[in-house]
Amino acid sequence: MKLTFASIIPIILLSLAALPIPAGAFGAADQPARFDVIIRNGTLYDGSGGAPVRADVGIRGDMIAAVGDLGTGHATTIIDAKGLAVAPGFINMLSWSTASLLVDGRSQSEIRQGVTTQILGEGQSMGPLNDDMKKRMLASQGDMKFDIHWTSLAEYLAHLEKTGVSPNVASFIGSGTIRENVIGLANRNATAPEMNRMLDLVRREMEDGALGIGSSLIYAPDAYSTTQELIEMCRVAAGYGGMYISHVRNEGSTLVEAIAEFIRISRDAGIPAEIYHLKAGGESNWGKMDRVISMVNGARAEGLRITANVYLYTASSNRLASRVPAWAHEGGNDALLARLGDPATRRKISSEMRRRGMGSKTLLIGFDSESLKPLVGKTLQEVARMRGKDQVETLLDLVLEDRARTRVVSFSMSEDNIRKQLHQPWVSLGSDAASISAEGVFIKSSTHPRAYGNFARLFGKYVRDEKIMPVQEAVRRVTGLPASNLHLDRRGSLREGFFADVVVFDPQTFSDVATYDNPHRYAVGMKHVFVNGAQVLKDGDHTGAKPGRALWGQGKKGR
Repeated sequence: MKLTFASIIPIILLSLAALPIPAGAFGAADQPARFDVIIRNGTLYDGSGGAPVRADVGIRGDMIAAVGDLGTGHATTIIDAKGLAVAPGFINMLSWSTASLLVDGRSQSEIRQGVTTQILGEGQSMGPLNDDMKKRMLASQGDMKFDIHWTSLAEYLAHLEKTGVSPNVASFIGSGTIRENVIGLANRNATAPEMNRMLDLVRREMEDGALGIGSSLIYAPDAYSTTQELIEMCRVAAGYGGMYISHVRNEGSTLVEAIAEFIRISRDAGIPAEIYHLKAGGESNWGKMDRVISMVNGARAEGLRITANVYLYTASSNRLASRVPAWAHEGGNDALLARLGDPATRRKISSEMRRRGMGSKTLLIGFDSESLKPLVGKTLQEVARMRGKDQVETLLDLVLEDRARTRVVSFSMSEDNIRKQLHQPWVSLGSDAASISAEGVFIKSSTHPRAYGNFARLFGKYVRDEKIMPVQEAVRRVTGLPASNLHLDRRGSLREGFFADVVVFDPQTFSDVATYDNPHRYAVGMKHVFVNGAQVLKDGDHTGAKPGRALWGQGKKGR
């Protein structure tokens, strides 16, 4: 066939049409594209861990509409990010904001660190509830008061979205919540009919969008669960693409055995699994971290999808009552207090606690009882001296006087182990704290500085100061890695067609400033935060916007 000039014109036009054009650079009739927001001149860290690039981000509605050179684009809001880092919104793998978001949906302590998604459900979740559970939840409220307008976990998440919250929220089903719903607070194995009811509850919540099963096996009633019970629940969750995530059964003397149980559950249930706040508690146990990391890497080499999250402080935080043996918690707080009021049972409890040892320094950070609030900021050791008793008797007295609600910080971990954990590419971050504000009801008590600084601390202390990893890897650890592990729909990456959860920060100043002595201090260096395209942080100040959404697991139909 002889080619003529006229015959090759269509071929030339088709070839030109195939040439790439910068995304979003032009609109209709080659007019400059319009966006709601353009973030210009920033250094982009896309969440993959790859090298950063200089580029612009265009946001339209709730989506990232373009990434590239948008020099000719127009927008209602233009942010000059020259000299700043631009990244996907950070994901908190372990949030205890279940109540705090009901009281104040702004999530200030974490929005000011760039956290745009909170993952809930460590052992206890906000559903499924029965009437007795609702009564106990209402009776146990301290300074934070809220009504309960839901029964299922999915209804709780939808309630948060409807009432308005700044971050996105998603949740695991608490294994302890499932157990309490069916068995109550009894310390016994589930019967066959009870197990079937528990599995049915798991199935319903997975179909309604839960992320998987979350356990906290050091606390009652989770501690009463057998390994096989957890495997059965996880098998159901695995059928819906879910994950198992666990505060393992022991983080001290039997840490290695607890990790072995955790890996067995993942293997036997055929489910991806993550360790909550990986750590070794107590100086005599610090040396076990090398063995634990080796066990996880061995399981990963075997093909198991094992990951972990950490908080970046050497102190943990929980309720003082958690030091009381798990068997004494059977039946709930009222039953625990009755046992402590019985001289013979109290002697048995105190004797067991003395044999186990009191461990490291304990800081008292929160009381519900007004008469005890002057003790906030003192150590358990100091209060014991003030009262002329030993630490065990002082602890049990405080549990009784504050009705098992006293909150503490315990200094028991190794800084060297934190660094070892951060060197593992499968480790992300979880604050293990509620997102709160430095005002109102929240400052009636002290708190752990991780509530205000865990994510900023990664970029300040460990990236900028200690150079444990580059910025792009730190961004991956708090964006792409958790989003991939959780199978979050179009989150965790700066990519066209993804939801516009975007943060802009100064990598030279992004730091935590909260301390144990003065924890209610916001992190510095985070400049702008967008959640679903809406700006919730502007020039470092919260805008009051509450565009957060409930995010759903793979099992939810039509998610």
